[in-house]
Order: sequence, then C-alpha cells, then structure tokens
Amino acid sequence: MKEQKIREIIDHNLKKIVDIELNKLPINIEEEMSDPNQDKNEEWRIWYPIKSKVTDKEIEDFENQIQHKLPDDYKMFLKYKHFYELYISEVTFTRHPVNSWRANQIKAIFKGYPNEYLIDKGFIPFADWSDWGLLCFDTNQKSEGNNYPIVLWDHEIADEVTHQYTDFYEMMLELELAEQTKSDEDDE
Repeated sequence: MKEQKIREIIDHNLKKIVDIELNKLPINIEEEMSDPNQDKNEEWRIWYPIKSKVTDKEIEDFENQIQHKLPDDYKMFLKYKHFYELYISEVTFTRHPVNSWRANQIKAIFKGYPNEYLIDKGFIPFADWSDWGLLCFDTNQKSEGNNYPIVLWDHEIADEVTHQYTDFYEMMLELELAEQTKSDEDDE
C-alpha cells in the first residue's frame, strides 16, 4: 500500500510537469529520456520520465559508497522512475536521470555544502527545500527498514537541523497534501 501511494504521488507530480511543459532544460538530456522528435538544434531539451533501471546491486554499491543504508521507501523511490526534475510543494528532489543518477546523488551528498555539517554528522541530503535548505535523512535515529526521520538543514544556520518529517513516506503524504491544498486555493 505504501509503495502504491508513493508511486501515485510521483506519477501525479511528474504528469503535472509534463502537462504544463516544464520538462525542458538547457542541458544535454540522456537519450533514453529525450524527446526523439525534438529539433537537435534547440537549446532547451525536452525530457520525459521513464521507468527506473536502478538495480538492487547499484543501490547496495551506493550505500557502501556513502557508508549508510538507505530507507526502504526511498530505495523504492529510486527504483520507480527516472526524471530530471520532480518538485512537490516546497521540495525539489535531486535529479535522477537514467545513467547518471548516482553521480547526481553523490554530488548532492559530498560536493554540495560542507561535509562537516551534513554527511559527517549522519545527515544524507536527498532534496532541496525551497531555495534555502536541504532535506536529509537523519541516520543517527535508527528505525525499522532504515526509514529515518527527515530533518531540514538551513544553509544559513549550518550547525543546526530541524525535525521535519517522521520518515520518507510521511513526507510524501504531507507534501502531496500541501500541494493539493495550494491547488485548491488557487482554484478559488
């Protein structure tokens, strides 16, 4: 049930991006995700979400590289769809393209903000919060299935974090609710 709900939320929000044609970026798009009918000379390239090709072995290797186990719900997220952009409410998830997803994750974890405030303290960043913070798994709080609490790290108050969500699944539900509430208010 949790897996199905997370998939519905992902699909709903990726569909919105495609429907309003926000699935364009001024970068090279991996062939499997690019619009085959687009003029190759266009600067802004169209991308489409596709079924994930992430394997259990790749996730295991990634966990070994970051020296932390990932939450079960997040592993399911990684193994569901590839995308360049996925935003829900205030959250923008780390890019997850088909052939370079891991490089994007590593960059977010080790080459974004200083390690001594994040990964060195057991905080694994996986998404941006608005334009001022990062959502991170707090690996210091052990839980069943490694479904760690999620904390918000503010780059202006680097040595503190704020508890944000109980786990990844709760976060997805709350973000979808916030997005729906915003949409309902916009319709009024």
